Amino acid sequence: MPLEADRSASPPIAVKIPPLGLDGLLGMPDQAKGLVLFAHGSGSSRHSPRNTYVADALRNAGLATLLFDLLLEDEAWDRARVFDIPLLARRLGMAASWAAEKPVTRDLRFGYFGASTGAAAALVAAADQPDRVGAVVSRGGRPDLADAALNRVAAPTLLVVGGFDGQVIDLNRAAYERLRCPKSLQIVPGAGHLFEEPGTLDSVIEMARDWFLKELTIRAHA
Repeated sequence: MPLEADRSASPPIAVKIPPLGLDGLLGMPDQAKGLVLFAHGSGSSRHSPRNTYVADALRNAGLATLLFDLLLEDEAWDRARVFDIPLLARRLGMAASWAAEKPVTRDLRFGYFGASTGAAAALVAAADQPDRVGAVVSRGGRPDLADAALNRVAAPTLLVVGGFDGQVIDLNRAAYERLRCPKSLQIVPGAGHLFEEPGTLDSVIEMARDWFLKELTIRAHA
C-alpha cells in the first residue's frame, strides 16, 4: 500500500539559506528525531515530486526535512555547475551550517539524502563534516562521482539502487567497496533508475526511514 502524507501536519515553510539566498522548504514535525537534508539530482529542484514524496513520509516518521535548491535560478542552466560535485557539496554544507544555527534545528543530528548526482555531493559534504553528519542515504545515486572523498566518509551510508539500473548497480558496488564507514548496499527488485514502478519508491522510503532513525538516534545518544 502506498505511503501517504499526514495531512494534519503543518506544511513545510519557505526559507532562504544564506549567504546566497538559496530557496528551501523546511518541514518540522513535533519532537523531531533528526533533520534530513536533501541533495537532488541534475535538472531537479526543491519541488522534485519524488523527493517531496520521500520527505512527507520521513516527516510522518518524526524526522525534520529540508529540501532546497543547490543552485540559484540563473545557475541552473549552466551544465558545468549542474555536474560540479564539489560546488554542490559546498552548497549542501552551507545549508547544514545554516540549520546548525537555527534554534529549531541546531540540536538535531543531520542526515543527507542524495539522489543521482546529488548522492555524490552528499558523500563529499559528509566527508567534509564528520562531526555534523550522522547518516547518508543514496537513492539511485552516483556515489562513484564522490571519488577520493569516499575513503573519508565516516557517516553510516546506505546505497539503494534499482534492480533494472544496470551500469549504476556496478558503479554503486565499486563505490561501496571503497567506503570505510558502516555501510549497506540494497538493490530494489523491479525498479528502474527513477523508482517509478509501483511500490518501489515506498521500498526506498522504508529503508531510508529505518536507516535515519537508527543512525541519527544512535549518534544523538552518543
